[in-house]
Amino acid sequence: MKYTTLGKTDIKVSKICLGTMTFGNQNTEKEGHDQLNYAVSKGVNFIDTAELYPVPAEAKTQGRTSEIVGTWLKHQKREDLVIASKIAGTGDYTAHIRTTGFSKDALHEAVNSELERLQTDYIDLYQLHWPERETNTFGTRDYVHNPNDQWEENFQDVLETLTEIKKSGKIRTFGLSNEKAWGAMRFIEASNKNDLIRPVSVQNAYNLLNRVYEGDMAEVSHREHMGLLAYSPMAFGVLSGKYIKNEAADNARLKLFPRFARYSSEQSTEATKLYLALAEKHNLTLAEMSLAFVNQRSFVTSNIIGATNLEQLKENVSSINITLSNDLLESINAIHAAIPNPAP
Repeated sequence: MKYTTLGKTDIKVSKICLGTMTFGNQNTEKEGHDQLNYAVSKGVNFIDTAELYPVPAEAKTQGRTSEIVGTWLKHQKREDLVIASKIAGTGDYTAHIRTTGFSKDALHEAVNSELERLQTDYIDLYQLHWPERETNTFGTRDYVHNPNDQWEENFQDVLETLTEIKKSGKIRTFGLSNEKAWGAMRFIEASNKNDLIRPVSVQNAYNLLNRVYEGDMAEVSHREHMGLLAYSPMAFGVLSGKYIKNEAADNARLKLFPRFARYSSEQSTEATKLYLALAEKHNLTLAEMSLAFVNQRSFVTSNIIGATNLEQLKENVSSINITLSNDLLESINAIHAAIPNPAP
């Protein structure tokens, strides 16, 4: 395994992070524990969850993922692991959790509830799952301003509360998620100006079909020491090639939840076919090439992999041992130039 650090902290994390959002829906508690045990046996020390999980988000299952992580975590050597979680943003999708956004009370309540689910005294990395303001996230390509957006600027207030929670010992540091350059820089500005907790990472979607992070956020990552925690590196499993090969199992995500079609457009399918042919030309699986590509990006702190079975997990974790040649990277970029970001 390879390791890096979160921002300028001394928190060492594995370059591969285990994402757990299938635990409690697509995966049972035992299957979740088996994944955690395997990942840790291969050097993974970084585990990501959220109060929202599992997905799709429902009131009857909300928090179950973290509970499963918690029943495993209580038997581990806690100081050897880095646990990341998130407070859900606002919207109809999360109204069953709360409707008060990132208010002081909401942040305290969310952290305390998550600590109970995880059966731990502290969360290493606490993240804001998505912005409260209206912006282009979750597959929306361009920003369109809404003058009627009810959000009121609160960067400093949020940081003051998170700083308070950090001083209590309940979190070690914090990060952003699904954030844009403007929001990221406003958090950094408020942190610098007021000597408050500073974001050390940002968890955004990034994969061969969605490289929009490179447009502006990659520069923020480098210059502000706020690395990317890349989620959906396999594009909901599309970049395994199993869907275009008609090899997907009945319990595959897009068969169970067809509304998750972000990476299934005609252009995405065309690009996926080209990437598949390229991977096979170089004696790699498409999954290996897709994950190795993300692993090698200079702005990536950790690559968040997810799996529904141990065979998938083994392939995903082993991607850390693959290095793509410059020639192969040039070929990937040629496809990207021809079909840029078909699934933003």
